Amino acid sequence: MSLDFVLVHGSWHDNSAWAPVIARLEQLGHRAWAPTVAGHEPGGNKGVSHADCVASVVAFIKAHDLRNFVLVGHSFGGTVIQRVAEEVPDRLRRLVFWNAFVLQDGESLEDNVPPHYKALFEAMAQPDGGVMLPFPVWREAFINDADEALARRAYDTLSPTPRRSHTDKVPLKTFFQLEVPKSYLNATEDTALPPGEYAWTPRFLARLGLARLVQMPGSHEVIFTNPALLADKLVEAGRD
Repeated sequence: MSLDFVLVHGSWHDNSAWAPVIARLEQLGHRAWAPTVAGHEPGGNKGVSHADCVASVVAFIKAHDLRNFVLVGHSFGGTVIQRVAEEVPDRLRRLVFWNAFVLQDGESLEDNVPPHYKALFEAMAQPDGGVMLPFPVWREAFINDADEALARRAYDTLSPTPRRSHTDKVPLKTFFQLEVPKSYLNATEDTALPPGEYAWTPRFLARLGLARLVQMPGSHEVIFTNPALLADKLVEAGRD
């Protein structure tokens, strides 16, 4: 069965990171689109709100008149697809959260990270509203399955992320009542959130209620280290 995907990237990324994944999905007979979330393009407006991020994805979906598609969110992208699902539930086939945040009503992303990340983001905040992830954190916690050369090449594609996308409280008045099927894709070596109470699973999987769990080996950034397997697992997570 052929599937359509809309792929929403995480913080510090733009849509270019999805290119190898899209190539593999197309090789398998599927179609995929990947918008760049507002404020996440290099040189973009780093003062945008979380609502602006959501609106940019909704606008992309409507501009391309996309329907009956699997909506995928990675990391911060999970907070975006929750709100997008509230805005266009009739267009969705399934939601896939790939090592993604699942917020409760009125929470921010930063409400769900360890205290040391909050302190780091505050310290790294830039005057224009952006915040950048330091390379050592990227290297050890985000892309721990890459050698140093790949880690540096991938890091060079990143840009500061809008801080408000992490700190804005997100209203989710209808998300948990939606009947859209949901999946959670978990990369088993992902330590971007540390093991324990802040780990991706089972915490965020449990918030989804009835949901399919799919797992794969790899770090938070398998989009760079194993994009073909990521694509295969997105199909597994996205199928009926």
